[in-house]
Amino acid sequence: MTHEMNQKIPALNPHFRLQWEPAQESHVLLYPEGMVQLNGPASEILTRIDGVHSVAQIVDQLQKNFPEADDLADDVEAFLVDAHEQNWITL
Repeated sequence: MTHEMNQKIPALNPHFRLQWEPAQESHVLLYPEGMVQLNGPASEILTRIDGVHSVAQIVDQLQKNFPEADDLADDVEAFLVDAHEQNWITL
């Protein structure tokens, strides 16, 4: 992961709301025009985005919760770049 990305503090776009959807049995991002159903890894990352913790802190937390996973930094960074491009988060 790049040093620049490491220091960024992601936050959910205020036009989106992250919530657990029992009917979908998954987390979803709700927005005025619809809904995005999230897979497990996306949910794990987005539920940790609070506008306070840096990307490095989120990666550390995920690595502690999933010690069997190889280095997660590059995957988390790739997801966050994509989520930013989708306008789900700010960096």
